[in-house]
Amino acid sequence: MVMAMASSSQKVLLLDLASNINHVPTNYIRPISDRPNLDQVDSIDDSIPLIDLHSLTRSNDVVQQIGQACKEYGFFQVKNHGIPDEVITNMMQISREFFRMPQSERMKSYSDDPSKTTRLSTSFNVNTEKIKWFNIYFRCRDNAADYCRHVRQVALTLLELISESLGLERDYINRALGKHGQHMALNYYPPCPQPELTYGLPSHADPNVITILLQDDVPGLQVLNNDKWLAVNPIPRTFIVNIGDQIQVLSNDRYKSVLHRAVVNCYTERISIPTFYCPSPEAVIAPASELIDEDHPCQYRSFTYSEYYQKFWNRGLATETCLDLFRSSPRV
Repeated sequence: MVMAMASSSQKVLLLDLASNINHVPTNYIRPISDRPNLDQVDSIDDSIPLIDLHSLTRSNDVVQQIGQACKEYGFFQVKNHGIPDEVITNMMQISREFFRMPQSERMKSYSDDPSKTTRLSTSFNVNTEKIKWFNIYFRCRDNAADYCRHVRQVALTLLELISESLGLERDYINRALGKHGQHMALNYYPPCPQPELTYGLPSHADPNVITILLQDDVPGLQVLNNDKWLAVNPIPRTFIVNIGDQIQVLSNDRYKSVLHRAVVNCYTERISIPTFYCPSPEAVIAPASELIDEDHPCQYRSFTYSEYYQKFWNRGLATETCLDLFRSSPRV
C-alpha cells in the first residue's frame, strides 16, 4: 500500500510538470546554496573541442585530438561521424511526437522501476530524492533501431581511438567491457517559469563508459571546466561526447569523467537524446596494467560494473563522485 501511494504521488508530479504551470512546484525548488546561479555561467562557449572524424585517414591527428580533449575537458564534439542526416532527423522527430502525445497515452509507459528497459519517468531516482528535477524522460531500448545501430558504430570507433590515445592496443577498451550494453533516453525539458530555482539535471558525472548526446538547437548543457561552468552551444549535425567514470578508472586517472548539468529556460522546450554505452554487468573494471608504474600507482580496486552502478543508483545524482568509493586508498 505504501509503494502504491508513492507511485501515485510520483505520477501526479509528472503530470504537473507536463502541464502549463506559472510557478515551480515546491518539490522542484533547490535550496539557495544549490541553485544554477545562471548569471555566473560563462556565455555560450565554443572552446569544447570539435573533432572531424572524416579525417580518420589521418588517424594520428584524430587520436591526439581525442586524447587532449579527454584529458583537458572530458568532453568533445564530433562532426562527419557517418550518421546520415535523415537518421538524425527521424530520431528527433520520434522524440517530439512522443512528448506531444496526449498525457493519457504517455502515462501508459510510466514506471519507477529502473530495471524496465522501456519506461517513462521524471527526475532520476524518484524513490529516494527529496527534491525532484525539472525533466521528463523516456528510456527505450527497441525503438529507433536504425539510429541505435549507427550510434553503436560511432561509439565503437571512439573507444578504439581513446584506447590508442592512452597508448593501449586499439581494441583494449572494447575487450574490457565484456558483451557491452547500450541504453538510450529521450529527455524532455519543458519551459520553466522560474529557471533560476531548479535544474533539468543537476551536476553529475556519468557512471558508464561514454555518452553520445544528440540535442536540438536549444542550449541547456553546461560543463564544468577549471571551476567554471561553460554553456555548450548546440551545433547542427554534431554529437557531444563525454567520457564516463569507467574510462577514468581504465585510464588510471589519466582522463577525467567531469561534472556536467542541464539547465532549463522559461521560453521553450528542449529535447536531448543521450546514448549511454556501458560495460556488461559482469565485466570486471580496473586500471589498465600498462598505465600503472612507479610514477602512476594503481588508483582503483577492481569491481564489476553491476556493483558500481548499484552504488551510483542508490546515491542518486551527486556532485561527490561515486569513484571515490572504489579507490585503492582514501584520498588525502
